[in-house]
Amino acid sequence: MRETLDPWPFVIAAYAIGVIGTLVLVGWSWLAMRRAERRRDGAGR
Repeated sequence: MRETLDPWPFVIAAYAIGVIGTLVLVGWSWLAMRRAERRRDGAGR
């Protein structure tokens, strides 16, 4: 008898980690951009 691991849970987990990581990075970059714009607008006054 041969027992093998089903690869699909690992594939799905890898894609989930990739998508979640990308969304976190986009959100973090967006917030940093907003902070930088706020600092830039405040420096000119």
